[in-house]
Amino acid sequence: MDKTLDITPVNVPKAADVLAGILREKILGGNLDEGVTLPNERELGTQSGLSRASVREALRILEGEGLITTRIGRNGGSAVVRPTSATIERSVGIFIRGQRIRLDAVLETRSAIEPPSARFAALHRTDADLEEIQKAHVNLERTSRSDDISGYVRANLDWHVQVVRASHNELLIAFIAAISQSVYVATDLEGFNSLEVRNAVIRAHRRVTDAIEARDGDAAARRMSRHVSAYIADVQKTQSNDGNELNGNIDGNKPKEA
Repeated sequence: MDKTLDITPVNVPKAADVLAGILREKILGGNLDEGVTLPNERELGTQSGLSRASVREALRILEGEGLITTRIGRNGGSAVVRPTSATIERSVGIFIRGQRIRLDAVLETRSAIEPPSARFAALHRTDADLEEIQKAHVNLERTSRSDDISGYVRANLDWHVQVVRASHNELLIAFIAAISQSVYVATDLEGFNSLEVRNAVIRAHRRVTDAIEARDGDAAARRMSRHVSAYIADVQKTQSNDGNELNGNIDGNKPKEA
């Protein structure tokens, strides 16, 4: 009696992906330290049994992941580097724009990250951290009195980034840096940053800064949560009044006037 074989499709990985995976694990596992130069393409091809084209593709994959840096020329080669937050920033930025992530989702991510970050900043900040937060606040006050709205928005965002940096949590720092450009685009809205809104932001920032200075984590988190929630509500209200979709996508460009 014939029986039908229940066989699912077999996915065979590309040779370049396999080699990239092997090298990736050696780098992340600590077998290849930062600064170590990898064998050249010919040697890697000999050791792996792969063509130079596959080796070259594998190296491009690792370079795109920020795990190696490649120099071109007679004395060139590929050297191991330590991943930085720039790797996450680039990847998340591409993901947000490529997947056309909703603006609301970006703002919700901000509201999820910043209150606990303010708590950690109050608990872990150094005097140098506090000084940077205060400097950012002074710059925000200065730009709020000018007609340079774009400069004000950037100063506003810089204060938030400085608070997260004071948390000394590498992942939170990387995440806020990754979404910061999208947040900038979302809040550089025509008619949004009125003098009334700017004054409210300055008052809220001062209260959060005071809590961080006092090392009061609960107050810092509570005040930041209240501030970010109010700010997001104002952004959504402004977009609604302008006739824009609240669930509009981040496309890396300033929203057009209605």
